[in-house]
Amino acid sequence: MSKIRLIALACGTAACALTIGYVMQNTVAPRPVRTAAPVQTPASEKSTPENSQRPQTPADPATPAPAKAPVRLAQPEPLDLDKLALTSAPTEPDLPAASGPAAAADLLAPRSAQPATAAALPDTPADPGAPALGCDISATATAQPGGMVDLLVIAPCQPNARVVIHHHGMLFATATDDMGLLSLGVPALSEQAIFIAAFDDGEGAVASTRVPDLAEIDRIVLQWSGPGGFQLHAREFGAAYDSEGHIWSGQDPALDATQPHGAVLRLGGDSPLNPLTAEVYSFPAATTERSGTIELSIEAEITAQNCGRDISAQLLERQGAAPLKTRELDLSVPACNAVGDFLVLNNLLDDLKIAAK
Repeated sequence: MSKIRLIALACGTAACALTIGYVMQNTVAPRPVRTAAPVQTPASEKSTPENSQRPQTPADPATPAPAKAPVRLAQPEPLDLDKLALTSAPTEPDLPAASGPAAAADLLAPRSAQPATAAALPDTPADPGAPALGCDISATATAQPGGMVDLLVIAPCQPNARVVIHHHGMLFATATDDMGLLSLGVPALSEQAIFIAAFDDGEGAVASTRVPDLAEIDRIVLQWSGPGGFQLHAREFGAAYDSEGHIWSGQDPALDATQPHGAVLRLGGDSPLNPLTAEVYSFPAATTERSGTIELSIEAEITAQNCGRDISAQLLERQGAAPLKTRELDLSVPACNAVGDFLVLNNLLDDLKIAAK
């Protein structure tokens, strides 16, 4: 049984081998057939009706068809370089419609030149600390005869504003007018006079001038803060109260040219908020033709604002070329049942000794 299977297997294998060989031999691609040269027809041979009506027999597939006559190509025209340059120039791509010249410029700009984002920059905020235009504060000082100085303060943005004037230890508070101007005469206390105008908001200005005739003037200053009610009185050369030689701020400070008197000038005191007041007595000691003694006194009126309280003041004294002297004054005011009375302080100031020139 096993031999029969072996013989059958051998026969099958041989049959498969023969079949494969036969198939491969018949499926190999045929070699290319060489085309025979075209046969030229004699010129004497003409077609006859007989020939034209003769039915054409199909060509033998083994016989190749005669080749067609070669086609002559037309001579090419010479190239036009200008036309070639125009036709070969690259065409620009179609651009989307723009809303205006600016948009078209953005589209035509190089890609690298266009910003990545088009966010608008925020507006720069104004400096809160910067002053407004036209609000500069200025001050000028001009020396005048008699040891006086004309002080002018210009503050356009400070109308009706409180301003404190500082001058070598003397200070008083006043106010500008509706235009922000302040113009007044101030008795000088130094030959090289410096004035500071300070406003409540911290703004201010400085002015200075030289006062050449200051050494000819004797000067006393009484200054205080708040409603002190002080008054500076001078009784020149033995004058009684309320006489011609009684000089104080309630009288006309004009001087008699033939018999020059002193004058008391009141500065400040017109500010309702934190008033600062100064009274200045000036006497032309170097030019007077009179000699004698000038009695100086300080009076304090008892008012509803200062009654029963302690008040204080300050004295500044300058005689001739001597340096400025300062003294403090403290006073206890009687009870309010004495409102309207005056306290007379005679011994706080030394009398002025005047010699005729």
